Amino acid sequence: MKDKSELRLAVLIDAENVPYSNIKGILEEIAKYGNPTIKRIYGDWTKPNVSGWKNVLLENAITPVQQYSYTTGKNSTDSAMIIDAMDILYNDKVEGFCIVSSDSDFTRLVIRLREAGMKVFGFGEKKTPNPFIAACDKFTYIEVINANTQQAAEAEVEEPQKTGDTKKISGPISKIGDDVINLIASSISDVADENGWAFLADVGNLIQKKRPDFDSRNYGFAKLTPLIRALKCFEIDERDSGNSRIKHIYVRNKDKTIPSRGNKKKNTESR
Repeated sequence: MKDKSELRLAVLIDAENVPYSNIKGILEEIAKYGNPTIKRIYGDWTKPNVSGWKNVLLENAITPVQQYSYTTGKNSTDSAMIIDAMDILYNDKVEGFCIVSSDSDFTRLVIRLREAGMKVFGFGEKKTPNPFIAACDKFTYIEVINANTQQAAEAEVEEPQKTGDTKKISGPISKIGDDVINLIASSISDVADENGWAFLADVGNLIQKKRPDFDSRNYGFAKLTPLIRALKCFEIDERDSGNSRIKHIYVRNKDKTIPSRGNKKKNTESR
């Protein structure tokens, strides 16, 4: 597998399920995962509801693919996207795919691409059905990308304030519940050493495998470290890496019973 920054990606966009105002932020997010060498968008361009895409496609060098609606009420763009995705897969032109849609009809396609060894990154709105989200290596909500884009625009006209490691971003779309705390705690336990300490990067990777849609930005935090620090359920240790500018961050559960809170209540009642 190539280095992350050199990963060639095919970006396939469902025009009928993604607002055109979001595409710039989505492409900037995709650039974090690799180089989008193929960028195609699918829709029936004879319909007036997709007219707003024209300037966006020109500005971002996205190739439009025309797909007429053969039957009223049926989305024929799905089939066109799936066929193109399989052609790209067998032509061995990329190492990963970015599927931009909130439609669960692409779930089987994502599963097939991953079976072939492809990395698959999904992008869609919060309403995206869970089967599609779970099928991806990583899934990012468009609402989170919008919040980041809006914050960056505001930062251009206002001098940014230094808020340290606990800096929050605007527009959290989810609340931190026990399920999130248990997810983090159990992941720490899974990769911890004999003293309970776990390298934060390993914890983050495991969380992503367990929950493809997990993103600290969903909860209003730019990174995983400030989210964990704000929860007060975990210990954080910053260790020297040999490079004065880089710190290795380790985390540990403060309460060993956190991953099994439900069991703890039962045990208490049985005494």
